[in-house]
Amino acid sequence: MAFWLDLMFGSDVGLMSMIVIIATALLISFYAGYFIYKVKKATPQQ
Repeated sequence: MAFWLDLMFGSDVGLMSMIVIIATALLISFYAGYFIYKVKKATPQQ
């Protein structure tokens, strides 16, 4: 655990890569949730 804390907050590169990874995970979660929401709300086409 100390290694990861040192990697994240010990250097700017580690902190920026963690921010990028977290932002990517949030974007993927948002788009997946939005896609599921749109599929459930879609009406069958005639």
